[in-house]
Amino acid sequence: MSSYSSSYGAPSHSAGGGSSSYGGGGSSSRYGSSSHDRGTDRSYDDHSRRDRKPYDSQDSRGGYGGSSGGGYGGSSGGGYGGSSGGGYGGSSGGYGGSGGYGGSSGGYGGGGGGGDRMNNLGNGLAKPQFDLATMPKFEKNFYQENPAVTARTQPEIDAYRAKHEMTLYGPNIPKPVETFDEAGFPPYVLKEVIEMGFKAPTAIQAQGWPMALSGRDVVGIAETGSGKTLAYCLPSIVHINAQPFLEPGDGPIVLILAPTRELAVQIQQECTKFGSSSRIKNTCVYGGVPRGPQIRDLSRGVEICIATPGRLIDMLESRKTNLRRVTYLVLDEADRMLDMGFEPQIRKIVDQIRPDRQTLMWSATWPKEVQRLAQDYLHDYIQVNVGSLSLSASHNISQKVEVCAEHEKRGKLIKHLERIMDEREHKTLIFTGTKRTADDITKYLRQDGWPALAIHGDKAQNERDWVLNEFKSGTSPIMVATDVASRGIDVKDVKFVINYDFPNNVEDYVHRIGRTGRGGNTGSSFTFFTMDNAKQAKELVGILKEANQEIDPRLLDMMHMGGGGGRGGGGRGRGGYGGGRGGRGGGGYGGGGGYGGGGAYGGGGGGGYGSRY
Repeated sequence: MSSYSSSYGAPSHSAGGGSSSYGGGGSSSRYGSSSHDRGTDRSYDDHSRRDRKPYDSQDSRGGYGGSSGGGYGGSSGGGYGGSSGGGYGGSSGGYGGSGGYGGSSGGYGGGGGGGDRMNNLGNGLAKPQFDLATMPKFEKNFYQENPAVTARTQPEIDAYRAKHEMTLYGPNIPKPVETFDEAGFPPYVLKEVIEMGFKAPTAIQAQGWPMALSGRDVVGIAETGSGKTLAYCLPSIVHINAQPFLEPGDGPIVLILAPTRELAVQIQQECTKFGSSSRIKNTCVYGGVPRGPQIRDLSRGVEICIATPGRLIDMLESRKTNLRRVTYLVLDEADRMLDMGFEPQIRKIVDQIRPDRQTLMWSATWPKEVQRLAQDYLHDYIQVNVGSLSLSASHNISQKVEVCAEHEKRGKLIKHLERIMDEREHKTLIFTGTKRTADDITKYLRQDGWPALAIHGDKAQNERDWVLNEFKSGTSPIMVATDVASRGIDVKDVKFVINYDFPNNVEDYVHRIGRTGRGGNTGSSFTFFTMDNAKQAKELVGILKEANQEIDPRLLDMMHMGGGGGRGGGGRGRGGYGGGRGGRGGGGYGGGGGYGGGGAYGGGGGGGYGSRY
């Protein structure tokens, strides 16, 4: 395989742009009449979208091994082995230098790194007093049952729901649809769906679309990869097209909250695909990148805003946008957002939105914290669960758990990769417990010639996007990740998952291996389990037994040693690794030039994979 060049041109991620003129104003509906003729004044022929900048505009500052500004082994500005600013082995940084891991001023838990900043977000937001009697009315019920759906008998409906393991709660829940035509979407939405080549709705879409289109508040519980995004994205387009056009100074009509920037970007991609024929504009608001392009998008007017909670609160507090026009609110991966500590921020955001909005909450699990949030912010909601309510792994995934010592992991990893890379489909996701381990394993693999790249929360956004694109394209078929990638990153053809480190709880184990075996495909997972993980053994054995997997006898022994199998794993502390202690000294891992000299990851002048590829 050819070697990498020394600069990759990672994207700068200006998410959007262009004019916000929609060709209408006042209170006129997008449909143009109260009869909601959805095929009229929003057609693709009349409004081709030429006002959006491509998301991947080039910027020479960023990528892996970029000649300046960072990257893996960049010559200056930080990055992995940058000559200053604290990369992995920079001349004044390294592990514990002035800005690296454990540095004194803001590295991993450094003097300026940890703290309570998240808890202070939103303190500047006052809760508005809403007088619904004086607020503009809006429509949210657009569902008309198709005659074919009406004609189905209750036993037929019950059989369909049983086949797809649906459990429903609430009164007057609409019947599921079995084809796209039955969903009642207008032609401009159906056209986009057909062009994407979808054959039939997934279970969560079949039941979720009628629920969402009816204007009701909805809770949807389904595993990751079940098609939840389209379950709320397509109804949101219908909702937007029935609302008055945006006026100058208006905020979005649809707000979608997501836990991670990766998931937010993927949601934006879906919204762009299916909203293009209606000329609906969107933007993605998340941290880790400059605010300027996001502020410009918001000021020009967007109907859909996809956001992570922290950056959205930042925009609200600095008055760069408002939520006065939001009438369709989506909380995606609500369990994950709460797990990441976003509950105070979510509550502050939702308090800014008119209470008669339509709210849809989507989650892979249904813990008490998510139930409490639904009870507080959803009104007379209806709920659909697809799949077992108990924690379980997909039966499409082969699970192999190996009990081993910590020092045996690297050798076992290489043996698995040697077998995997002989397969025709060999895209592999390796999970580690810490960012440092992810980088160490990536370095180890690349030095041995394996095409591996790492992704985690300490990387610049353009690096993360570049790594993800390399993995998706198959250019680098091995990606090493922390749990930032276990939820929200949608790569459909991952064939193998390796848990190098077992996660802090069994829920995260299920979500990790759920990166493979998606969309009805099969996949394989391999997990290294050490004595340090003994407390998780009992629950893990339960997951394996439910899926009829072979169980290592040593794991059964460990289950008895591990006691009750509590869901331990240290809490999410506020400090960090190493505080202000300093770390490994001035040189770090590789002197002034990063992992392997002056170039990228492992080549004196630009890197390259080495012998295997």
